[in-house]
Order: sequence, then C-alpha cells, then structure tokens
Amino acid sequence: MAETNQKDCCRKKAGNKPGSADKGFLAGIFYGLIPHTFCIAFVVFSVIGAATGTLLFKRFLLFPYFFQFLVFLSFLSATISALVYLKRNGILSWRGAKRKWKYLGILYGTTIFINLLFFFVIFPAVANLGSASKTVSSAGDFQSSLASLTLAVDIPCSGHAPLVINELKGIIGVDSVKFKLPNLFEISYDSARTSPITIISLDIFKTFKAIIK
Repeated sequence: MAETNQKDCCRKKAGNKPGSADKGFLAGIFYGLIPHTFCIAFVVFSVIGAATGTLLFKRFLLFPYFFQFLVFLSFLSATISALVYLKRNGILSWRGAKRKWKYLGILYGTTIFINLLFFFVIFPAVANLGSASKTVSSAGDFQSSLASLTLAVDIPCSGHAPLVINELKGIIGVDSVKFKLPNLFEISYDSARTSPITIISLDIFKTFKAIIK
C-alpha cells in the first residue's frame, strides 16, 4: 500500500497535468517572438510616422547579426524554460526529458516555426506593403523617364528588409521598391531625378554591402 502511494506521489511530481502541451505551445510562441520585437517596433513606428522611435530601433537593426543573436537568445530562453519546467516537476534528468518529449517537442517546434514564419512570410510581406508605384499613369506624365534596377544587398536576414526599403524610399526620385527573398530589392526610379550611383551610395550600404545585378 505504501509503495502504491509512493508511485502516485511520483506521478504527481512528474507533472502529468492537463494543458501542459498548451503551455509548451504558448511558451514556444513567446520565445519565437523575442528575436523580432525590434523589427516589429521599427515597422510600427515607421507606419505611424514616429521619427524618434524609428531612429531608436534603426540603431539596433544596423548591427549586421543582431537577429541571429536574438534567435540564439530565444532558444537559450526556451532551454532555460524547459530546465525550470523539468526541475519544478522533479524530473530534471535525461530520463525526465524523455518522459516529457511531447512538451519539449512542442516548445522547441513552436519556437522554430515562429522564427521561420517571420523570416520567410511575415517580414517579406511587411516589407512589400508599400511597394506600389507612386507614379500616376496619364498622358504627359514622366513615365518615359522611369527606369529600374535590382540590388543584391548583403542583409543577414529578411528582418532587415523593411529598414533597407525605408532608406531607399527616402531618396527623391525613387518610385517603388519591392523585396524578394533572399536579398534582392527591385527599384523603380525616375532617371531624371536620381541615378543608380546615388541609390547605391546610401549610407546604409556601408553596413550592408550592395551590388547592382
């Protein structure tokens, strides 16, 4: 009888509680979002026209491998969370990790999924939100002076695309900019008002090298 009670106690310690998988899923979303908070904030401030906020987050985004560091931080945070979870349930061991493979799989799987979702779907989509041409097509307009070029920019990930586009659109004469994975920027510009040399001379390309394709 005493042995049965002891087994029951161990089961309770093992943390077999309903909803643990949901907690792993929510934690994975949280740690997956961590690397992208600065870019999200930069986009938001750009949209609402808050120059001070945009400048603040731009300084962080100018670090070439800022996102890679934050992705590493997200997995480190997820690992610490997993260790705390196992310790709290009295099963901080390899055997305990094997018993809780479902929770850990959901935690890390969600973290990976959120990162991939941002890099390959959300950031490219957000970068191209305002990519439509500003030129109105009508008789007598300057459509004939429109030209195009494609830049290959050495950005470490698509999270930096909104920053690059924001800088390109600040050039007088740039009509539209479209981002394409992994690092291409298709630019339409008025050749009477700007030139490829002016475009590629932007200060941001001192940090992220660019070449004309």
